[in-house]
Amino acid sequence: MRKYDGVIFDIDGTLTSTNELIFSTFNHITKKYLNKTMTDQEIIALFGPTEEKILEDWFGEQAPAVKSDYYNFYNDNHHLADIYPGMRELLQFLKEQNILLSIYTGKGREASLITLKKLGIDHNFDLIITGSDVAEHKPSPEGIQLFVDKFQLQKEKVLMVGDAPADIYAARSAGVDVASVLWDSYAYDKVLTMKSDYLFHSVEELHQFFSANL
Repeated sequence: MRKYDGVIFDIDGTLTSTNELIFSTFNHITKKYLNKTMTDQEIIALFGPTEEKILEDWFGEQAPAVKSDYYNFYNDNHHLADIYPGMRELLQFLKEQNILLSIYTGKGREASLITLKKLGIDHNFDLIITGSDVAEHKPSPEGIQLFVDKFQLQKEKVLMVGDAPADIYAARSAGVDVASVLWDSYAYDKVLTMKSDYLFHSVEELHQFFSANL
């Protein structure tokens, strides 16, 4: 009997290397509209709400134009991002095993779909839940619960895969297992203290785990 019927993936730092693109896009906006630049850590500290919500809070009535500029830059400079080596093959392997796959990310829907489509992996997912699709962003378990309910899954047969503390909190609140991936985690040291069910330091390790447990 296989261990999991459904697997939920975060995007940034888990499936894709997108931090450079995110940092560049935010700084494009802050330089253009606020005449300032932000450090990587200052941008990381914003993570939680979607980029749309952040820009709405910053710019108010000007937000629609700023958001359009943000997404145009994000799209046009997507060469700064990439999928982690081996991840494309892992997703294909999971689909071949008839595992249900979901996205649960704090990114807004527009940026999420740009990345998933640009990298050609959007078709791998049976459900895509972004920060735009939930009432409360991660660490709320809402996105996990939506996946469980839609496909009537047993929680003990669902795994959340992510790189951040918010993924661990969300999985624990939802009552599903959590695998923390550490190949590009911005919160590496914090994640190590949080006693995830599994820790993986490479996509190859994660692939080997699924090969042994499906």
